[in-house]
Amino acid sequence: MKTKSVFTPGPDPDFPYLDEKVHFQFPDPKTCDDNIISIGGNLSPGMLLSAYEQGIFPWYGPDDPVIWQSPDPRCVIFPDGLHISSSMQKILKKQIFKITYDTCFSRVIRECAQTKRPNQGGTWITEDIIKAYTDLHNLGWVHSAEAWLNDELAGGCYGLLLGKAFCGESMFSVKANASKAAFISLAQTLFKHNIAFIDCQVPNQHLLSLGGEEISRSDFLEILKIYRVFRY
Repeated sequence: MKTKSVFTPGPDPDFPYLDEKVHFQFPDPKTCDDNIISIGGNLSPGMLLSAYEQGIFPWYGPDDPVIWQSPDPRCVIFPDGLHISSSMQKILKKQIFKITYDTCFSRVIRECAQTKRPNQGGTWITEDIIKAYTDLHNLGWVHSAEAWLNDELAGGCYGLLLGKAFCGESMFSVKANASKAAFISLAQTLFKHNIAFIDCQVPNQHLLSLGGEEISRSDFLEILKIYRVFRY
C-alpha cells in the first residue's frame, strides 16, 4: 500500500485486482492501538473477503482513501441474544410485511446509501462500495433481506455471509418498523440454519435494542477462529 502522502480518494487504481480465491494479509488487529488497521488498496473480492476473515472491514468517507477498520469494542448478536419486542412480535405474527431475500439487492443497497443518519453529514456507501458489494452479491457472498408493504419496498438490510458468521452492513426503512422486520426475519432464518453470530460491527442503541452486545476486539477475533469464519 502507498504512503499516506500519496493517497487519493477511494480505491487505489494502481493496486492489483484480487479475485475471490486470493488471500491478502492485513496487519494483525491485535497489534493495533487504533480502530484503523490499514489505509489503501482496493475493494476487489479477494481483498474484501480477506478483510472480513481477519475481523476487518472498509469504512471511510467519500473524500478518503479506503480505510480498513476493526472496532474495539465490537457489537455482535448471538442466537440466544436476539431480542424481539412485544410490538415487533405482533407485527411479525400478523405478517404486516412480506419478507423476501435477494430479490432486489441493488435497490436495497442504494436505499441504504440514500438514508440520512444522525450525526452523519453524508454516506459511506459510495458508488465504489455499491459496485464492490454488488460484485460480491453476484458471486454469492453478500445477501439482502427485503420488507414489502402493499407491493412496495418498505425497508431492508444487507450483509456478507462468511463461514458461520453474517456480517451486517446497513439497513434502511421508509415505513415504520420495516427494517426491523427485515433484519429480525433474516436473523431468525440465519440462526435456524446454524449461523453462530451476526457481526453488527459498531454498537449503537438501535442494534443494542435488537439484542446486540459489546465484546472486546480480542474476544471477537477469537470467536472468528472458534467458528472458522473463513472461505474454505
